[in-house]
Amino acid sequence: MADCCCSSKSGKTVLIYACSGGANVAEASDLAARQLARDGVGSMFCLAGIGAGIQGMVQTARDADVNIVIDGCPLDCARTCFANAGIDDAIFVRVTDLGIEKLPKGQPATAEDVATIVAAVKDRCGCG
Repeated sequence: MADCCCSSKSGKTVLIYACSGGANVAEASDLAARQLARDGVGSMFCLAGIGAGIQGMVQTARDADVNIVIDGCPLDCARTCFANAGIDDAIFVRVTDLGIEKLPKGQPATAEDVATIVAAVKDRCGCG
Protein backbone atom coordinates (compact mmCIF):
# COMPACT_ATOMS: atom_id res chain seq x y z
CA MET A 1 0.00 0.00 0.00
CA ALA A 2 1.15 3.54 -0.72
CA ASP A 3 2.38 5.82 2.04
CA CYS A 4 -0.37 7.23 4.21
CA CYS A 5 -1.78 10.45 2.84
CA CYS A 6 -3.33 11.53 6.16
CA SER A 7 -2.07 14.96 7.14
CA SER A 8 -1.70 14.00 10.81
CA LYS A 9 0.63 11.11 9.96
CA SER A 10 2.44 12.42 6.91
CA GLY A 11 2.76 16.16 7.41
CA LYS A 12 1.20 16.63 3.98
CA THR A 13 -1.40 19.25 3.15
CA VAL A 14 -4.55 17.19 2.67
CA LEU A 15 -7.79 18.94 1.74
CA ILE A 16 -11.21 17.28 1.87
CA TYR A 17 -14.20 18.34 -0.24
CA ALA A 18 -17.75 17.00 0.05
CA CYS A 19 -20.81 16.94 -2.14
CA SER A 20 -23.35 19.48 -0.92
CA GLY A 21 -26.53 18.31 -2.61
CA GLY A 22 -29.89 17.77 -0.97
CA ALA A 23 -30.01 13.97 -0.86
CA ASN A 24 -29.01 11.62 1.94
CA VAL A 25 -25.80 10.71 0.11
CA ALA A 26 -24.79 14.38 0.05
CA GLU A 27 -25.51 14.75 3.75
CA ALA A 28 -23.49 11.59 4.42
CA SER A 29 -20.65 12.98 2.29
CA ASP A 30 -20.55 16.17 4.31
CA LEU A 31 -20.75 14.38 7.66
CA ALA A 32 -18.01 11.96 6.60
CA ALA A 33 -15.75 14.83 5.50
CA ARG A 34 -16.21 16.49 8.88
CA GLN A 35 -15.42 13.23 10.67
CA LEU A 36 -12.32 12.74 8.54
CA ALA A 37 -11.17 16.24 9.47
CA ARG A 38 -11.74 15.51 13.18
CA ASP A 39 -9.79 12.27 12.75
CA GLY A 40 -6.79 14.19 11.39
CA VAL A 41 -7.00 12.92 7.82
CA GLY A 42 -7.04 16.47 6.47
CA SER A 43 -8.89 19.78 6.54
CA MET A 44 -12.24 20.46 4.94
CA PHE A 45 -12.10 22.98 2.14
CA CYS A 46 -14.72 24.79 0.07
CA LEU A 47 -15.99 22.85 -2.93
CA ALA A 48 -18.22 25.79 -3.93
CA GLY A 49 -15.12 27.96 -4.27
CA ILE A 50 -13.58 25.42 -6.65
CA GLY A 51 -16.83 25.21 -8.61
CA ALA A 52 -17.07 29.00 -8.81
CA GLY A 53 -13.52 29.22 -10.09
CA ILE A 54 -12.32 31.45 -7.24
CA GLN A 55 -8.67 31.63 -8.24
CA GLY A 56 -7.21 31.69 -4.72
CA MET A 57 -9.19 28.60 -3.76
CA VAL A 58 -8.34 26.80 -7.00
CA GLN A 59 -4.67 27.58 -6.41
CA THR A 60 -4.89 26.26 -2.84
CA ALA A 61 -6.29 23.00 -4.22
CA ARG A 62 -3.52 22.83 -6.82
CA ASP A 63 -0.90 23.46 -4.14
CA ALA A 64 -2.25 20.77 -1.79
CA ASP A 65 -0.33 17.53 -1.55
CA VAL A 66 -3.58 15.55 -1.62
CA ASN A 67 -7.17 16.49 -2.45
CA ILE A 68 -9.89 14.09 -1.34
CA VAL A 69 -13.21 14.57 -3.14
CA ILE A 70 -16.34 12.80 -1.88
CA ASP A 71 -19.21 12.73 -4.38
CA GLY A 72 -22.66 11.58 -3.37
CA CYS A 73 -23.94 10.02 -6.57
CA PRO A 74 -23.12 9.29 -10.22
CA LEU A 75 -23.81 12.89 -11.22
CA ASP A 76 -20.25 13.52 -9.96
CA CYS A 77 -20.81 17.23 -9.33
CA ALA A 78 -17.73 17.51 -7.11
CA ARG A 79 -15.54 15.68 -9.61
CA THR A 80 -16.85 17.95 -12.36
CA CYS A 81 -15.95 21.04 -10.30
CA PHE A 82 -12.40 19.72 -10.11
CA ALA A 83 -12.30 18.85 -13.81
CA ASN A 84 -13.53 22.31 -14.74
CA ALA A 85 -10.77 23.80 -12.58
CA GLY A 86 -8.20 21.63 -14.35
CA ILE A 87 -7.42 19.54 -11.26
CA ASP A 88 -7.48 15.81 -11.95
CA ASP A 89 -5.04 14.33 -9.45
CA ALA A 90 -7.49 14.04 -6.54
CA ILE A 91 -8.65 10.94 -4.71
CA PHE A 92 -12.29 10.54 -5.73
CA VAL A 93 -14.82 8.53 -3.71
CA ARG A 94 -18.43 8.14 -4.86
CA VAL A 95 -20.84 7.28 -2.04
CA THR A 96 -23.26 5.27 -4.19
CA ASP A 97 -20.34 3.07 -5.31
CA LEU A 98 -20.00 2.02 -1.67
CA GLY A 99 -23.43 0.38 -1.72
CA ILE A 100 -25.22 3.34 -0.15
CA GLU A 101 -28.52 4.02 -1.89
CA LYS A 102 -29.57 7.53 -2.86
CA LEU A 103 -32.96 7.91 -1.19
CA PRO A 104 -35.86 10.27 -1.91
CA LYS A 105 -35.37 13.79 -0.62
CA GLY A 106 -36.00 14.17 3.07
CA GLN A 107 -34.47 10.82 4.03
CA PRO A 108 -31.56 11.47 6.39
CA ALA A 109 -28.09 10.02 6.24
CA THR A 110 -27.35 7.32 8.76
CA ALA A 111 -24.39 6.96 11.10
CA GLU A 112 -23.67 3.62 9.41
CA ASP A 113 -23.45 5.34 6.01
CA VAL A 114 -21.09 7.96 7.38
CA ALA A 115 -18.88 5.28 8.94
CA THR A 116 -18.79 3.40 5.62
CA ILE A 117 -17.62 6.50 3.77
CA VAL A 118 -15.01 7.37 6.41
CA ALA A 119 -13.62 3.83 6.26
CA ALA A 120 -13.51 3.87 2.45
CA VAL A 121 -11.65 7.17 2.34
CA LYS A 122 -9.17 6.06 4.99
CA ASP A 123 -8.60 2.84 3.06
CA ARG A 124 -7.99 4.73 -0.19
CA CYS A 125 -5.57 7.03 1.63
CA GLY A 126 -3.72 4.26 3.36
CA CYS A 127 -4.52 5.50 6.85
CA GLY A 128 -7.17 2.95 7.77
